[in-house]
Amino acid sequence: MKFTLSWLKDHLDTTASVDEIVEALTDLGLEVEDVVNPADRLSEFTLGKVVKAEKHPDADKLRVCQVATDEGEKQIICGAPNAREGITVVVCKPGMYIPGLDLTIKVGNIRGVESHGMMASEKELELSDEHDGIIELASGEVGDKFVNWLAENDPSKVDTMIEIAITPNRPDALGVRGVALDLAARGLGTMKPAKTAKIDGQFDSPISVTIDEDAATKGCEVFAGRLIKGVKNGPSPQWLQDRLTAIGLRPISILVDITNFFTYDRNRPLHVFDADKVTGDLRVHRAKGGETLVGLDEKEYTFAEGMVVISDDTAVESIGGVMGGLATGCTEDTTNVFLEAAVWDHIQIAYTGRGLKVNSDARYRNERGIDPAYNMQAMDDATQMILDLCGGTPSNLVVAGAVPDVSRAYKLDTDRVQSLVGMEISAETQRASLTALGFVIEGDMAHVPSWRPDVRGEADLVEEVARIASLTKLVGKPLERVAPGLPKQILSPMQKREQIARRTAAALGYNECVTYSFIDKAAATLFGGGDDATMLENPISSEMSHMRPDLLAGLLQAAARNQARGFADMALFECGAAFNGGEPGEQHLQVAGLLVGKTVGKDVHGESRGVDLFDAKADAEAVLAAIGAPAKVQIQRGGAGWWHPGRHGRICLGPKKTMGVFGEVHPKVLDALNVKGPAVAFTLYPEEIPLPRKKSASKGAVTMADLQAVERDFAFVVDADVEALTLVSAAAGSDKALIEDVRVFDEFIGGSLGEGKKSLALTVQLQPTEATLKEADIEAVATKIVEKVTRATGGTLRG
Repeated sequence: MKFTLSWLKDHLDTTASVDEIVEALTDLGLEVEDVVNPADRLSEFTLGKVVKAEKHPDADKLRVCQVATDEGEKQIICGAPNAREGITVVVCKPGMYIPGLDLTIKVGNIRGVESHGMMASEKELELSDEHDGIIELASGEVGDKFVNWLAENDPSKVDTMIEIAITPNRPDALGVRGVALDLAARGLGTMKPAKTAKIDGQFDSPISVTIDEDAATKGCEVFAGRLIKGVKNGPSPQWLQDRLTAIGLRPISILVDITNFFTYDRNRPLHVFDADKVTGDLRVHRAKGGETLVGLDEKEYTFAEGMVVISDDTAVESIGGVMGGLATGCTEDTTNVFLEAAVWDHIQIAYTGRGLKVNSDARYRNERGIDPAYNMQAMDDATQMILDLCGGTPSNLVVAGAVPDVSRAYKLDTDRVQSLVGMEISAETQRASLTALGFVIEGDMAHVPSWRPDVRGEADLVEEVARIASLTKLVGKPLERVAPGLPKQILSPMQKREQIARRTAAALGYNECVTYSFIDKAAATLFGGGDDATMLENPISSEMSHMRPDLLAGLLQAAARNQARGFADMALFECGAAFNGGEPGEQHLQVAGLLVGKTVGKDVHGESRGVDLFDAKADAEAVLAAIGAPAKVQIQRGGAGWWHPGRHGRICLGPKKTMGVFGEVHPKVLDALNVKGPAVAFTLYPEEIPLPRKKSASKGAVTMADLQAVERDFAFVVDADVEALTLVSAAAGSDKALIEDVRVFDEFIGGSLGEGKKSLALTVQLQPTEATLKEADIEAVATKIVEKVTRATGGTLRG
């Protein structure tokens, strides 16, 4: 949105400087993108007077002029035909930059005669295209600033242009009066009364208008028109041309320029038809599809079905609310015009404009919203301007449809500014700010002006009050503590465990995957799913037909895709939900990790080896420890069918409390999912880990043993099918107070042990807490260990 300072002052009585206006606009939410002040490039030039002008001795068309300046009399060579004695001119001294020539002048020597500057033409100062002679001024004193002379005698030449960015919620600021209203409410001036007219028609319009039923619904709300006969079209007056030129518009003719003026002045797009080129009446309707129109931009447009257009009795003549047609456009020969002002549906305008790829000022404003209540008054105001500048006789109005009622009111709660924005603004100031913006206050109700479609609730009233008061006055204050001491943790325990599990897995060298929650039925069946309860009614594809029953399915599919692309060694993990049903709550959180291939790449020292279940076990235990799982656990068999039956383990707190599973993935599963082994994995269930009994923001004190620990080794001969875990559990349970740790350090099979036997060696660590252990105490514990292991396994202590 562009406008000039003088245009703004047509609506706003202000003495504020350009800098003050620019700062206020940005603070009000109308961000200033550009400021162009022509006076900046003319600030150095001063007035001079030619006191003597003689013919150049060596050039017939050049004159040697003696020019009085603020620095004394200077000699200047000039070739302009109007260079003569006694005229007041604009002097450009050596060292000054000439914008029209894009150069900095210097002292010159023209055919043997020195020239100390130049006398400028309008084109050389970029004031116009006139370059037939130098500027002659009718007034002014030697040494006066040229910009001061222009400001007093021809202000349009130094009128500052301001460009602001308009957000979609502020269509009212697409008119200069809307911008002025914001500045007045801020206190940078007072609003001038809007110029209004009352036109009495002299005859009935021979052109009537109608809106088809299909276009009346979400197409065109109201369509008003008036015939004005006997107008004289031609170039616009200079003041109107200057206004349009300053904002980058090309003046065309009085009739067209008037519609452009109202578009920018009041955010009111209008259109004028050459009435003599309209056949019959005008009708607003939806296109059937395939109709064509050559627009005012001389491009041909083909309409799709449903687009709203304006037709006469023969053809489409205008794109409703977007652009007029060339066939009925006004020219210098136009003597009778039909003026149109309509209110269009925003979405319909956007649909038509995008479909035809038309960008016009009318479309830009109509699809964002105009003031519907101004529609009829705009007809009179524009008619009066046409009569003033073009003459003519107006007809009575013809109207189809009705002006939409957009009146609404919301309760003004003056206390909400404090709670919503955090500013203290008195109730009187709030009411005054809203009144200045055009709101009507009745009691505690604020009636919204028709030109503010963005205000849709009580909170919007608060926003307007705070905007006018300036959010720069908002003082930051720290939030008060709800309770003394450390604040409570924001994340829930499960969210915190999920966060820690992710960080720990990543720290262990795993790469995180985020796979779809949907997998194909065959893969889901491999992991205990694939039933109707988890089937999607409308899947994205056949490969995403069921909810995943386990995260390993997605990880294995990701591994297969990577192997197909040449990546053989992988460490992948995922944290997310797995689904055991289709109802709310039939899901559980999992943390799954997958190791495929070798631990490291090929190595000359032979350190590379295939991953095994103990790699998965170590990583699973590390993640469990990080998220707060108890240190003492049981490793049991009995995992699901997708685990290798003899090479996996469940990490349990009891027979029914499984915190995770680790081990090799079943070869049949790997084969079904095209994964080349070895592949080991773990799946953890954070929700199964008991929450700590004491909830505190601080950690408990560290308990350090102050007595020496003692270790004893035992070797037992047992049957070959006895699991090492059975021995470890039995030994650990023989004295839970003293025994700190039990671990297997040796296995021996064959030799003198005989067929079907093996020897397992255990190291038991004893940690006293009250007194140093004596030999008798150690022997007593050793006896308990031997008895307990013998009873549990049937083995004997190896001699």
